[in-house]
Amino acid sequence: MHTSTTVENPQGALHTGDGDIIIHVGAPAQDSGRRAFRRSFADDQLSRLRRVLVAPGNMGNARAMLADTGSVILDGAPGTGRTSAARVLLREYHHGSGVFHELLPGEQDELALHDPALVESGDQLLLDLSAADETRWAAARVGLPALRKAVREQHAHLVVVMPHGSHLDPDLQYYRVEIGRPPGLSVLRRHLREHGVPYEQYSRADDVVTEFLHDFRPMREIAHFADLVRRAREVARPEEGFAHWCAAARNAQTDRRSEVGTLVSGLREAPQRALLITVAMLHGAHADIIHRASDLLLSTLGSPPDAALLLQQKDLAERLGEISAGITPSGHVRFKELDYDSAVRAHFWDHMPDLRPHLGRWAARTVDLTDPHLTMAVRDGLVQRLAGQYLRTGRGEGLASLAEGWGSGPPSRTRGEAAVHALTCGLDDPAQGRGFRERIYHWCANRQLKGDFPQVLVQICADVLASSHPDQALLRLYYLAQRHGDTTRALEALCDLVESSRRLRRRLLDRLARSGPSPADLVVFLHNCDPVPLTEPAGTSRALVQEGGVQQSLSTCWHAVLTGLPRNAWQPHAERWFHHVAANPGDGAELLLDLLVGAAQQSGARRGAVFASLYASARDAERSAPGDPALATGTTALLLSKISAAQALGLTEPSTDSARGPRS
Repeated sequence: MHTSTTVENPQGALHTGDGDIIIHVGAPAQDSGRRAFRRSFADDQLSRLRRVLVAPGNMGNARAMLADTGSVILDGAPGTGRTSAARVLLREYHHGSGVFHELLPGEQDELALHDPALVESGDQLLLDLSAADETRWAAARVGLPALRKAVREQHAHLVVVMPHGSHLDPDLQYYRVEIGRPPGLSVLRRHLREHGVPYEQYSRADDVVTEFLHDFRPMREIAHFADLVRRAREVARPEEGFAHWCAAARNAQTDRRSEVGTLVSGLREAPQRALLITVAMLHGAHADIIHRASDLLLSTLGSPPDAALLLQQKDLAERLGEISAGITPSGHVRFKELDYDSAVRAHFWDHMPDLRPHLGRWAARTVDLTDPHLTMAVRDGLVQRLAGQYLRTGRGEGLASLAEGWGSGPPSRTRGEAAVHALTCGLDDPAQGRGFRERIYHWCANRQLKGDFPQVLVQICADVLASSHPDQALLRLYYLAQRHGDTTRALEALCDLVESSRRLRRRLLDRLARSGPSPADLVVFLHNCDPVPLTEPAGTSRALVQEGGVQQSLSTCWHAVLTGLPRNAWQPHAERWFHHVAANPGDGAELLLDLLVGAAQQSGARRGAVFASLYASARDAERSAPGDPALATGTTALLLSKISAAQALGLTEPSTDSARGPRS
C-alpha cells in the first residue's frame, strides 16, 4: 500500500509519498497571523505546482481561450493532468483583487451556478467536474451560461474541468479545449529536478525508468515514482547512484503483503509487534522516540513492559534487527527496504481490526510526550500515517470522531494540533473531502462542542477550508462566532476572511439581515460594518454601499443594533461611520448617514429616543474625530438635518449648538 496525494487534484498540502508532511497549524491560542501564513502556504503550493507541471498538449489554446473570453472548458483523458492544468491557468490571473474559489454546486449553502452573487471582480473560479456522473454534469451545464456571463461582467476567470467524453451543449462547444498527455519522461524529470536530483543523474537513460514509463502512467503515478526516487537517494550510500535509487523505487512499488505477513507471523511476542507497529507509524523518528512510544503502545494495550527484567531484555539495536529495521548514524530508525513501513501499517490495520481504536489513543498519548526529538514534523507524520489508514479503507467517519475526541478532551496544545492535522488530511482527500466538509458544517451549526474543539474548528475553517472554499469557511465561522461567544477567535477569523473579499462581506451582511439578528449576530455585524470597505469601489464596480441589497442588509442590522443594544455597545462603531463621512465628504459617504437615519426611523414609538441617541453619538464623535474639527461638526449638522427631515419637521437650518438635539 502506497499512501500518496494525487497531483491530479491537489488541495491544500501537496504530498507525493508517505514521508513526513509538515503543515504549520500552530496552537489554538496563536493569533490571526497564522491565517496569513496559511494563505501564503497555499500560494506556495500553487507555485510549486506551476513549477512541476509540464504543459499538456493544447495548453496554449486553453490559455488563449481563457484570456480572450474569461472562461475555458478543459477536456482530456484521466491522468493527463487536467485539474493541475486548470489550477495553473487560474494561478496566472492571481493579482491581488478577487479570491480563488473552487465551486461546489450542490453542497451545503453553496450558491447555485446561475446566482450572480457567486462572482466578484477579479475572482478565479474552478469548477472541477472531472469525476462527476451524468446527473451532476447535466445539472451543472444548465447553470454554465449564466455563470460565464457573470464571470465576463466581473472581469473574473473561470476554468471548468468536464467529465471526459461527456456531452457538451452546442453553444458551449466553442469554449472547450481538449488537452493531451505530456511526455512521461519530461514529467518525471521535472519532478526530479524539483526534488533537487542533479541533472547529470537523471539525464542518462535508465532501464528501470524506461520500463516504468513504457505503459501509460497517470501524472500522479509519475509524481509518486519521482518521490520514491528522492527518498531512496536520501538513504542511499555515497557510492549508490541514480540506477540504484530507481531500482529501490521500483522495488518499493511491489506488493509486500505476503512478505510482511510472514514477518509478523514469526514475531509472537507483544514487545516485538509493538516495536514493529511503532517503527511503521513513526518511521524516521529518533531511536529515543521509538523506544518510548513502543513502551507507550504496550501500556495502552494493557501490557506494560516489565521493568524488573530490564537488564535481561535485548537492546534496541537487536530488537530492531528482528524486524528488518536499523538505526542510522544520526540516530533515526528506518526499515531497510524503501516504503516497507506502508506495507506494515496496512497489514496491521487490515488484519487486526481490534487494534484500531487503541492506535488512536496511543497516538494521542504519543504526541503529548515531552522530548526534544519529538518535533512537529514527527507528530504530524504520526497523525498523517494514522489518518492515511482511515482514509485508505473509507473510514472517514472514524477519523472525524478521532479528531473530535482529541480536541474535546482535557486542554492540550499538541492534541489540538493533531486534531487539526487529522481533519486537514480528511479535507484534502479527493474521495472523502466532501464528507469532511459536511461533518465540519454540522459540528459548527448543530453540535454542542466540548473542550478546545471549537478552536480546532476555527483553525480548520480559517487556515485550511478558506484557502480553496471561502464561502463554506464563511458560513462555518459565522456559526462558530454566533454559538461560541465566549471566545473571540471565531469572530476574529470571520472578520479576517471577510476582509479578503467584497463578495464574502456581501454574503455575510445578507445572512445577518435574513436571520432576524440575534444579540450574537449583532456583535458579528458591528465587527464587520467598517465604512472603508463598504464605500470603496473595486475596479469598475460601484461601492458595496451603493448596492440595493447591501443597503437593505445594513439598514436591517443597524435597526436591530440601535433598538436592541445599549448605546455604549454600538457607539465606537457608529463613531467610525461619522468619522468616515467627515473625512470623505460626498454622496457616497453621505449615504452612510441616510442608512443610519433610515434604520432609526423604523423604530416606531421609540423613534424619538433612538434619534436622540444617534445624535448624541455624533456629538461625542466630534471630540475624537481626526483632522479638521469643522468637518466633524458639519457631519453632525448634516445628520441633524436628515433626522429633522425624517421626522417630517422640514429642512431647518442646521444648528451647531451642542445643546440642541432632535425633537422626540
